[in-house]
Parts: sequence; structure tokens; C-alpha cells
Amino acid sequence: MTKPRVELWETLLQKVRDGLMVRTHSKAVQPGEAFLALSGSRTDGAAFIAEAVTRKAGYVIAPEGYLHGSGSETLKGTAILEHPDPRRALGELAAAHHGTDRACPVLVGVTGTNGKTTVVFLTAHLLRSAGLRVGTIGTIGAQWPGGECDLGMTTPDCWRLHGILARMRDAGVSHVCMEVSSHALAQQRTAGLRFKAAVLTNVTQDHLDYHLDMESYFQAKALLFTPGASGPKHRVVNMDDDHGRRLFSRWGGLGYGLEQGEDLVSDENQPDVDGEPAEVLRGEILACDRAGLHLGMNWKSSAWSLRSSLVGRYNAANLLAAQGAGLRLGMEPEQMAALERFPGVPGRLERVPNRQGLDIFVDYAHTPDALESVAGALRKAGFKRLIIVFGCGGNRDKTKRPLMGQAVGRHADVAVLTSDNPRHEDPKAILADVLPGLAACPRVITEVDRRLAIQLALDMLRPGDALLVAGKGHESTQQIGEEKHPFHDPTVIRGILGEADAEFASTDAGMVPCA
Repeated sequence: MTKPRVELWETLLQKVRDGLMVRTHSKAVQPGEAFLALSGSRTDGAAFIAEAVTRKAGYVIAPEGYLHGSGSETLKGTAILEHPDPRRALGELAAAHHGTDRACPVLVGVTGTNGKTTVVFLTAHLLRSAGLRVGTIGTIGAQWPGGECDLGMTTPDCWRLHGILARMRDAGVSHVCMEVSSHALAQQRTAGLRFKAAVLTNVTQDHLDYHLDMESYFQAKALLFTPGASGPKHRVVNMDDDHGRRLFSRWGGLGYGLEQGEDLVSDENQPDVDGEPAEVLRGEILACDRAGLHLGMNWKSSAWSLRSSLVGRYNAANLLAAQGAGLRLGMEPEQMAALERFPGVPGRLERVPNRQGLDIFVDYAHTPDALESVAGALRKAGFKRLIIVFGCGGNRDKTKRPLMGQAVGRHADVAVLTSDNPRHEDPKAILADVLPGLAACPRVITEVDRRLAIQLALDMLRPGDALLVAGKGHESTQQIGEEKHPFHDPTVIRGILGEADAEFASTDAGMVPCA
């Protein structure tokens, strides 16, 4: 920025710090407020500047080049200021308005295709066990001591995110563990924030309708780990994942894994000068059955073990990720035993209690890798039969649909293919996309109506079998077209079983939207 622009920017920052509102929707602008012209994949933010001026905005932050090099100007009483990166500008303004540039909880960001929610909840549990006041932000909403709200997305928009963090800070929260989606990173929703620790769980196929290819998807995830003034102090990455090893070899940090080990840490394999020293947290599965996991860990000169009621190899990796984050935040190995008391995450291999003693699980798995992991874990747990109810979301990456069918077909004795959130697609067309992947499954039933599909699966379930209802997990609605209909898998299951009473009431009740 030139000197006049810098002076105008500092003036605007101070006014925002004193309470001036910044809008990103021109129709919401009130006289005197600031309008920031954000461009999206289909819109040019500059196209809405005229409306903001008409609505008597006091300031407009425009993309660089809008004024064709003439510097800051005033248009009909509105000060126009160009900025080279409007999304970064929004982060600075949001931080100034909400005070998160002066006081913000310690942030732990978790990204990856699968496991984000579980790792966030595990890490938060660890920190709480150390006596800290902790908040969480992610797919299940925002939660903190004395407050909670619904988000409608994994990572909220930049202005709202800073506002939620300010509410948590004012409630005495010292640490926040949050999911950071690839969309959020690509759109700089975390601008203006710096993470104390960044965690990568894994990178497998998802969201290619948005990112188009796997490399672009990975590069979006990698933004959370990039060094610089806004980069994380610590990195915790999965070395059993190819993309995790790429990050580890480039920027170091704490690598965790069940397969890879110290061989990745050598004098010849040290990170860039902008990275951090490379260390390894190794895990070993000592036992894995229907009762859960028994893990052994080694880090530096310390060795310890723990037992968890979580099931499956993928949860062993999640437990390692959370421990890695805890270690990077200053916790000691002996404090990791607190994870033995972890109660689980709603909608993540959540057991649905019932008086009939049936083994029924609900999981959010909605990618090929996630379905492979959770179905494989139940397959290995020793049940007589595995019945899986699942579907694929509409208006999302179509290429993963047959792959999801293949993942189910490899493990299920019976697959009941149904609707997930069809959105604006024909539900029957979605099922047709999935069916080729189910060719190897011994028995396949198709039923578009999700409630009827669950009913069919429950009718054939016998003691000793396991039923997995996958895809929606904690979600409380099903989107068909523009409508979102009430639909919560555990509640539907309990209703069909005649056990929809207060004893098993949904944990989602009462959550309100965040402003």
C-alpha cells in the first residue's frame, strides 16, 4: 500500500476496533458502515460496490486495481480503499472488531478428510483433564462452558468465527480446538488468526467437486501448515499418510504413526529453515477388538500405554493425533491416560443403546476411506453379520459414489442403499451411480426412503449381528431440494424400536444458531 492508503487503512482499523461494522453483503450495509468486496468462485465482489455506495457506506475495501492506480478516492461521500488481498483484510478487520488480535484463546486447528471431529473432541478432552477451560468448533457446532450454538458448516465464515472466539474468550475459555475444512482454508475463513498447533489426520478423496483434483485439495489443506507470520507454531502430522509425509519432510514438526517411524528423522531429512525440528510419536496396537483398543506409545525416551473404548485402527490414529497435539501444547506422557475416560463423539461410531441388546452403530462416514475404516473395524470385531445402511450426498463429487459402494461391498453381508442428503439431485439417479460399486456385496437392497431403509435393516437384525447406519451421524436434518426435514439417525432408530423416550434423548436438542 502507498502511504495515503496505509493511513486510511489504519484509520479504518481503529474505527472498526471502536465498533464500526464491516459488511460483505452490499444489501446489509447501513449508512456509515464499511463494505468489503469479496469475490467468490462465481461472483465479482467489485460488482456490488456501487450498491454499497448508494446505501451510503462510509468505507469500501475494493480489490487491487479497482481504482486503476489512482490511489484512495472518495465516491459520493464513501472512502474507497484498495487492498491487495480482501480476504486477508477481512481477517484483520474481524480481529480488530472482536478484539481477537489482542486477546484470543490458544488455537488448535485440525484438518484432514476424516477424523477431524474425533481428534478435536479427543484433544479437548485431554486439555480439560488438565484443568483448562476448553471450547470446540466444528461439524457438530460450537461448544464451550456455559454456551453452544449451531454453525451450519464445519468452519464458520471469518467474521462470525472471530465473534465466536470472542464469546468463548469472554466466557473464560483458554483453549479452542477446531476443525478447519479445506473450503475454509481456500477461502481464508481463518484469516487474522494464528494457530498454536495444526494437526493433519489424512488426505483421501473428497470435495473434488470444489477442488477439482487431489493435488489442489491437498494444497488447500497444506495452507494450515505453511510457515510465516500467520503460520502455526507447531505441526502434528500423520506419517502413515502420503500427504502427511510430504508436509513432515518439508516443514517438520511432530510426526505420528502406526507404521512409519524414526527412519524419517535423519540429518539428511530435516525440514526447511522455516519449519521446526522433526520428532516422532510412534504407536503400536497391542489389542483391537469389540471392547476397544489397547495402544502402546513411544516418544523420545518415554513409553506408555492406554486403553480406549474406541474401536478400529483409524481410531488408533485419531488417538495418536490427539496425544501429539497434547504433547506439543506442553502436556506430559503420563497425562495421556485421561483418554481412557473419553466418552466418545456423537455420530462417530456412536452406539445406539436399546433394551433389546442389539448392536447398532451410527457414523458420519461419507467418503470411501471413512466407510472403509469404520466398516473394516466392525468387520474385524467378530460380529456374525454386518448390515450397512448408507447413501451418497447429492450435488457433491460423483466420482466417489461407486468407490463408496466398493468400500461397503468389501465388508457388508447386507448393504441397504438409500438416500443421504439428495439435495437437488434425483435420489434414484444417485443410487444408480453407487450400485456398480456394490457388485461384490452378497446382498443389496435399495430403498430411497431413508426411514424405510433403516426399518428394513432393523427387521433383519439379529443378536450377534451389527448394524451400521452411515453417512449422516450427528446431523439432525435431511436435505431434499431446498427443504431440510427433521431427521436424526439415532432418534429414528430408537423410534422404530419403540424406545424414543427421554432416557435416550438426542444430545443435539436445544442448540441455537450462532450470530
